[in-house]
Amino acid sequence: MTAKVRAVGAHTPCGTRRRSGLLAAAGALVLAAVAACGGGGTSASAGGFHPVKQTGGPLTVWVDSSRLPAAKLYQQQHPEVKMDIVTYDGDANGSNYLRTKVSLFNRTRKGWPDVVFSSQNNETTWAVDAGFTAPLDKGLIPASTLSGWAQGANAPCEVNGTLYCLRNDLAQTVLWYNAPLMKQWGYQVPQTWEQYQALGQKVATEHPGYLVGSAGDSWAPELYMWPSKCGANQIAGPKAVTVETTSANCTRMASLLDTLITHKSMSLSSVFSSDFDKNQASKILMMPGPSWFGGALFQGTFKTPAHQISVAPMPRWSADAASTSGNVGGGTWLMSAHSANLKAAAAFLTWVTTSDDYQAKLAPGYPAYAPAAKNWLAKQGSSGYFAGDISAPLQAAANQVWPGWGYGQFSQEAVWAATLTPKLTAGQSIVSLLPAWKTAIANYARADGYKVSP
Repeated sequence: MTAKVRAVGAHTPCGTRRRSGLLAAAGALVLAAVAACGGGGTSASAGGFHPVKQTGGPLTVWVDSSRLPAAKLYQQQHPEVKMDIVTYDGDANGSNYLRTKVSLFNRTRKGWPDVVFSSQNNETTWAVDAGFTAPLDKGLIPASTLSGWAQGANAPCEVNGTLYCLRNDLAQTVLWYNAPLMKQWGYQVPQTWEQYQALGQKVATEHPGYLVGSAGDSWAPELYMWPSKCGANQIAGPKAVTVETTSANCTRMASLLDTLITHKSMSLSSVFSSDFDKNQASKILMMPGPSWFGGALFQGTFKTPAHQISVAPMPRWSADAASTSGNVGGGTWLMSAHSANLKAAAAFLTWVTTSDDYQAKLAPGYPAYAPAAKNWLAKQGSSGYFAGDISAPLQAAANQVWPGWGYGQFSQEAVWAATLTPKLTAGQSIVSLLPAWKTAIANYARADGYKVSP
């Protein structure tokens, strides 16, 4: 194994070894695909995938620092596989490092990695057109394996009905809460957003300084507007988006946030800021947040003592039949269409996304592969950190992410941070800023070549 460091930076917060029969099946399908297609030029377009000549050689895998243990473990368990493991920033914070390098490799006709991890869920918006990522559901990965992902988990990887990547982990939103405080103060965990708002107002009066959430991060739209089924980010095609920010589904959540911000039970500080950590982290009664909040935020950053934090489903609006979740993070694995080692690449890709040795025992985030997620949850439960069983709400939320919020090439986080955050800090309301939000999304989308409607 050769470890290299390239553009290492911040990363998104985000088993038993697979049976040899599964890997053999994957390899057999790859060989069949290669035999059927021949060894001509490479194309990942809708017109068909034609693998390059399969010459083998070292397997080049690009990972961020958080996924480096996965690649190292695979090398340890599969010493017969020669690997070149390269660490890079994982496209953290939308760095576009991978896209820039692929553009260079396309010009020089060499250098592509066989498999790459990205902390972004929107890489297919450019990687397919660039001819970089291989179609995985055309013989490279068995359908029986692909059926194991949580409902909708691989939606960001599908382009025109073809699967071009695999989700590594999910970041479905749930309601985190302090169980002992809720019991001590005689409060019930809210089941609806109306109850959530009422409790937030009550907390502001009875326990001033305590919080029921934070809208101070750039992912606030994913935490609140997405679960409210606000149609601000409806990807209608590879280069088409529908943007509607003033519908009832949008204004109801914006009004709720404005009310709680006014009552000061909704923070406008980033949960990862030193100010929040020092002054507000110990004052959290409830907080909507992604699945990784439990380990990364409460246990890691805030050092919240054990047996306090628990999980409930995201509230639903009383007019809705069931809860819906948003998604804040996660990551994807892509296989290069230029790989001359597809058999080894498919075997690694299958292992790294499904193996309990990594996904259940070592992975920091909630696995997108459902069987591994079940075992990951069992490990969280056995840790003794959480108050009660957190499994049921997280498992349910994994299948409740609203599909109407897409994964465009433009960044909703960047739009929100540039357009709303400064004005919210200055005292303007979210409701009043919804038209400006719509204009900003449209401008960002058009700059990336999207047709915007209405």
